[in-house]
Amino acid sequence: MAGRTTRSLRTWKGRAVAASIAGTAALALAACGGGGGFDDGGGGGATEGSDNGPLTVLIGSSGDAETQTMTSLLQAFTDETGIQANLRNATNLPQELAQGFAAGSPPDLFYVSPEQFPGWASNGSLYAYGDQLDATFHDTLKQTFTFDGKFFCAPKDFSTLALVVNTTAWTAAGLTDADYPKTWDDLKAVAQKLTTGTQVGLSFGPEWARIGAFMAQAGGHMLDADGHADVDTPENLAALTYVKDLLTSGVAAKPSQVDSGWGGEAFGSQRAAMTIEGNWIVGAMRADFPTVQYKVVPLPEGPGGKGTLQFTNCYGIAADSDHKEAAVRLANFLTSDEQQMEAARGFGVMPAVDTVADQWAEENPDQKAFVDGAEYAQGVAPIEGWTDVITDFNAQLEGLTTADPQAILTSVQSSLAAIAP
Repeated sequence: MAGRTTRSLRTWKGRAVAASIAGTAALALAACGGGGGFDDGGGGGATEGSDNGPLTVLIGSSGDAETQTMTSLLQAFTDETGIQANLRNATNLPQELAQGFAAGSPPDLFYVSPEQFPGWASNGSLYAYGDQLDATFHDTLKQTFTFDGKFFCAPKDFSTLALVVNTTAWTAAGLTDADYPKTWDDLKAVAQKLTTGTQVGLSFGPEWARIGAFMAQAGGHMLDADGHADVDTPENLAALTYVKDLLTSGVAAKPSQVDSGWGGEAFGSQRAAMTIEGNWIVGAMRADFPTVQYKVVPLPEGPGGKGTLQFTNCYGIAADSDHKEAAVRLANFLTSDEQQMEAARGFGVMPAVDTVADQWAEENPDQKAFVDGAEYAQGVAPIEGWTDVITDFNAQLEGLTTADPQAILTSVQSSLAAIAP
């Protein structure tokens, strides 16, 4: 699933384990054994350094559905190739990977989030195998896992943000399909109509992983085309000013203001008529709020046009792996069209390969807005120190309703310029 860098990516799963974006993604069910080192255990006749494994695969699972699907995919790989692949679930994926790297015995293949990627790519922990992949990926995903001009690892899947609308509340407010917001002005207008004494029009997390979509719609970004810090801009100021207006006017609220832990809970409990979330909300609604009727539509355009954010992970291969060739075979297997669709059906992610985008949209017409966002989404920057900058940014966005947007941008510009001058 999509990688998480903050509370907001895959947040519905984070209620159980407080997950943080590349979802986002790394949370867990069962501990790895062995004090941080990873051996191939139980492996079946392969000699060290051979091309036949066995392989150790470490994941941070989002739940039973992902674990079961990955187990099935690895078994299918073994059936096809004869290479055994042993799945392990991490309780703390970054920590367990760091321990494995330090011990010189990392797993062979593992999930890597965008915020972890640059550090491990730069210090030699990751094997760059992107040029050995058969699949073609959405370009923004490929860029996320490119470091110093090298495409390192296969994107696993991805998520984007869209606008999720309670259709019952929508109809009750006298709104029709023609009223789905196309602009920022439209969004505020419908949020006002949807706001009642018991339900706010719109709720979203007060963090970059949501508000950053407005920055993109304004034509802003965190980094310029050359990779330099570019936060303190008129475009980003317009975005934060607009978001502050939504929140202070009473038509939008932070989830905590409506007794909720995240936007999906505010929406599912019908304390908010709209939310801005990724496709992980589909599983949350199915599991926790099955009677709520809703529709997913694209986020409105801002002064700079369309904009959304994208979250992902990749399949990293350890530079110290004795079975890199077998691991590359597994990465190619997992990113084949057939297996990408199996994963999508199994635990609700969107395929990272662009060759099945139309097929996925046909099978999930109600989620088309999510996959369409891949064409213009902005992602997590592959630079060391990104997480610390975003953590500070989020802390300031938490107080946006009473803060000076310009002061926030000036502060974050300074922090980001220290790592991306």
